[in-house]
Amino acid sequence: MDKEITEYVEAEIIPRYRGFDKAHAESHSRRTIENSLKIAEEHKVDLRMVYVVAAYHDLGLAQGRKDHEKNSARHLLADERLKEWFSPAELNLMAEAIEDHRSSTDHEPRSIYGKIVADADNDLTYMSILTRCVQYGISAFPEYDKEKHYTRIVEHMKDKYGHAGYLKLWLNSEHDRRGLQDIWHKLYDDQAGLRADFDVIYEELEAEKC
Repeated sequence: MDKEITEYVEAEIIPRYRGFDKAHAESHSRRTIENSLKIAEEHKVDLRMVYVVAAYHDLGLAQGRKDHEKNSARHLLADERLKEWFSPAELNLMAEAIEDHRSSTDHEPRSIYGKIVADADNDLTYMSILTRCVQYGISAFPEYDKEKHYTRIVEHMKDKYGHAGYLKLWLNSEHDRRGLQDIWHKLYDDQAGLRADFDVIYEELEAEKC
């Protein structure tokens, strides 16, 4: 990994996530980077590019959630510093990867870099998924009461991660397969456990507001 790139990203890019909702805050950026580099170990890719794609993948949230993947790609292409380390072709490839990372996209990512960040962004660990769902719900729907938040979260998790969900695992890593099985177990076989976990996370987040 190039030290200059990591120092720049750490100082100038990752801190931008601090202004986003908790589900897309700095911790999410770092998990996506970590997951991306872990997945990349199984493929012949440029780790510098993997790192930068992951770091920039949600910057477009500064302009709102709608089309954030396209706006994130624009942030990358507009960054003059990146031109010191990457060719125009590499920058375009990274921008395409960012545009393709969203789970609800209607097409397969155009490169291995898009597939890596798309899978990494899912962060398929049960507690991480549930926590982010609760964080996002509290931020996006402050008018909801606790029961309405829970209903929304279960519906969303089934819609995205359920047996017939729209989530796509492009590289189908063993880590992701295990994570999805854990989520299915909670959604379909252990609803009481899902509710108990939700209650703990929700109450902790509500307590932080006091």
